[in-house]
Amino acid sequence: MNALRAFEAAGRHLSLTRAAEELHVTPAAVSHQVKTLEEALGVKLFRRVSRGLVLSDAGQAFLPTLSESFDRLAEGVERVRRVDLQRPLTVSVAPSFGAKWLVPRLERLREAHPDLEVRIDANPKMVDLEREDIDVAIRYGPGNYPGLHVERLMDDEATPVCAPELMSGPHPLREPSDLAHHVLLHHENPEGSRGYPDWRMWLLAAKAEGVNPTRGPRFTLASMAVQAAQDGQGVALVGRVLVERDVASGRLVQPFAVGVPMRFAYWVVCPERSASLPRIKAFREWLLEEAARH
Repeated sequence: MNALRAFEAAGRHLSLTRAAEELHVTPAAVSHQVKTLEEALGVKLFRRVSRGLVLSDAGQAFLPTLSESFDRLAEGVERVRRVDLQRPLTVSVAPSFGAKWLVPRLERLREAHPDLEVRIDANPKMVDLEREDIDVAIRYGPGNYPGLHVERLMDDEATPVCAPELMSGPHPLREPSDLAHHVLLHHENPEGSRGYPDWRMWLLAAKAEGVNPTRGPRFTLASMAVQAAQDGQGVALVGRVLVERDVASGRLVQPFAVGVPMRFAYWVVCPERSASLPRIKAFREWLLEEAARH
């Protein structure tokens, strides 16, 4: 196949140099492949003249058929890609990350890939991509997922957020110790608190005194803690990634600049065998672009 591609490009350009540039190899490599093909066919495909290359009679007879065959192959590959892009892409994602980060960006995905249909499977547990027919997953964790194609999406840090009205009133939030007068809203990671900062860690980082880090309601979904904070029920400690839009819109404020880096990161994972499928590759690349924009 390499020899056929080399001859087709050289015959179309009548130049080893231009064929090499198209194929991203050296002119010597193109010449070697053409010679290999000539030996296999038992005929000469080119004649060398003072101004370069000229097709032999055999080369003139062979080139149109070969060029047409490559064109038809390219059309077939493109049809396969379009068919693959039209299949629904199932994405497993934690409910809070899906609702607060992924879903608001889906309009940009539709603009970039209008033929790509996406099905969001919101699941707080780690799923088996092979058994549960999941194409791509976004996971928060250490990144060591054997047997899967893994790419780092983004890091995050935990930060307090609250409704704007808590910045004023009888106990305004001016310094971390003021949290002693407010309800603390806790997010419990579904897999426990492993790798996810809690109020005790944040209060230590902020050097706050006189604040009980254990009091207040607990939520297994970060989005519920965020909603409670929006409703003025207290101050939530959640990942900055999840609240960036709420802070930008003014629905929430960050009363303190202190953030605690999360031990783990967000990762994009998919089966190794399907990582290069057009619809999966398109979605992975779009995700990484969105993370870079973020």
